[in-house]
Amino acid sequence: MPTPGLDAARELLASVESGKISEKDIDERVDELLDLVLTTTENAKHYKKVADKKALHEEHHKLARLACENSAVLLKNEDGILPVGAKVQAAVIGDFAFDPRYQGAGSSMVNSTKVDSIKDMLETSGISVTGIVRGYQRDGKEDEAMKKEAVDLARRSDVVLFFFGLNEKSETEGLDRKHLRIPQNQINLIQELAKANANMIGIISAGSVIEMPWHHHFKALLHTALMGQAGAGAVLDILSGKVNPSGKLAETYIKKYEDTPSYNYYPSQERNSEYREGIYVGYRYFDTAGVPVNYPFGYGLSYTTFEYDNLQVKPDGATFTLRNTGKYDGAEIAQLYVGLPGAKVFRPVKELKGFSKVFLKAGEEKTVTIKFDDKTFRYWNMKTNKWEVEGGVYSIMIGASCADIRLQDSLAIIGTTEVMPYYTNRISSYVEGKIQQVGNEEYETILGHSIPDGSWSGELGMNDALCQMYYAKSGIARFICKKLGEKLKKSEAAGIPDLNTLFQYNMPFRAIAKMTGGMVSMEMVEGLLKVVNGHFSGLGKVISGFFRNQKLNKQYEKDLEEQK
Repeated sequence: MPTPGLDAARELLASVESGKISEKDIDERVDELLDLVLTTTENAKHYKKVADKKALHEEHHKLARLACENSAVLLKNEDGILPVGAKVQAAVIGDFAFDPRYQGAGSSMVNSTKVDSIKDMLETSGISVTGIVRGYQRDGKEDEAMKKEAVDLARRSDVVLFFFGLNEKSETEGLDRKHLRIPQNQINLIQELAKANANMIGIISAGSVIEMPWHHHFKALLHTALMGQAGAGAVLDILSGKVNPSGKLAETYIKKYEDTPSYNYYPSQERNSEYREGIYVGYRYFDTAGVPVNYPFGYGLSYTTFEYDNLQVKPDGATFTLRNTGKYDGAEIAQLYVGLPGAKVFRPVKELKGFSKVFLKAGEEKTVTIKFDDKTFRYWNMKTNKWEVEGGVYSIMIGASCADIRLQDSLAIIGTTEVMPYYTNRISSYVEGKIQQVGNEEYETILGHSIPDGSWSGELGMNDALCQMYYAKSGIARFICKKLGEKLKKSEAAGIPDLNTLFQYNMPFRAIAKMTGGMVSMEMVEGLLKVVNGHFSGLGKVISGFFRNQKLNKQYEKDLEEQK
């Protein structure tokens, strides 16, 4: 993928003939592909037969709304400011209230049957509104007139519903984010609105983690991620209290980007990307290293409260009682974490191993069981090259988030480890979770070999990207690289990066043979690389490879025609 052409097929056949991969491997992958093709084809046939497509689309729209209702995360609710009462006069501010940020960019974009907006659904929401204004420009540019209009509206309202977050150019396919901040013009407006009205309620739209140095300005925060085409109605139902929020964070919301475990190692300075953090990704790192965060993994509030009790741990799982002790019906996502104090195999202090979403009416209680499975206690032994279990007395924890453990017990587990994967005294940073200070010797211990030379010396290879032609020995290659860079900067300056230019700029040489529909073979790429590295004899290989590729493709077409 995508459209690699017949050269890739010939590579696969050669690999089968040489024994590098088995014919069974090919068959299994083809079966998976055919399952997808046949299933989607049948679904398409079914869709064509549906007489009332409008009704079908409406059913799907209801499902999209339900998904948003169940996944939106209430991060903050001081003084019980939410839900908003019918008599409360609300100012609705934010460009996202007019044109929702409801999906990602690039290949993830879909053609929605319709898209609801906050603006169009306010009338039936049950929320009393003093006015609705955009407040800020979506592209990040400052606009004093828009800001003044928003502040004036906030000043004459009881509460402010502020719709904000990451715009389309902040996060997209093919683009690494350079920081974790929302656009500065939104932050400036937040500060001005907070001066005009202390009752700030923020509704965040963002597809990935953001820094929140401004979150103290809000009494309530509702995180909707990318809310989908029917998200507006779901959000208004949550704000008005028709729906009780029950989502939990699937990632940690950190205080600042510099706190991340990979900060010191990524992006790389030259050729290597070093994943020194190992298993310490997300909450596994922040929890173990004791790094303060804004909102932890698994976190999410509700309009009601839940009580956990009566934990019983057995060899096959953990059972406990969950009770709704508040005034609202609602759902809680109870989470199972496992840890091994004093482990000889380094690991996080706790790891999520299961969860259960339980709906309870006010005052109701249920018995909940979260089962263990074959992955609950295992780790990967790099010496024996297989999954194993370290024996010991494990901590079994039940919580409302990774930082809010409500119940805890222990369970003795018999191990399978006979050969330890490493000596713990040689990797103290990993044992203690101090990942931002991993030295070369420790990293090489985990790698199992020396760190490869990542400097830009020698010649460019198949896995180097086109942007790295900056270091090419060929002047023509350096010129092409310069022009690609200029084209990329021009598109970024226009506000929305050109995805095609991004792909070309960051694409490794080997991908040229996989993304040209068979026009370019791997042999031709090898010749191209020789030219890039200053050996113009590679041009002959490009030309001969082109004719050989054309001949092989024509032969295939002829064979196929004869088979028909």
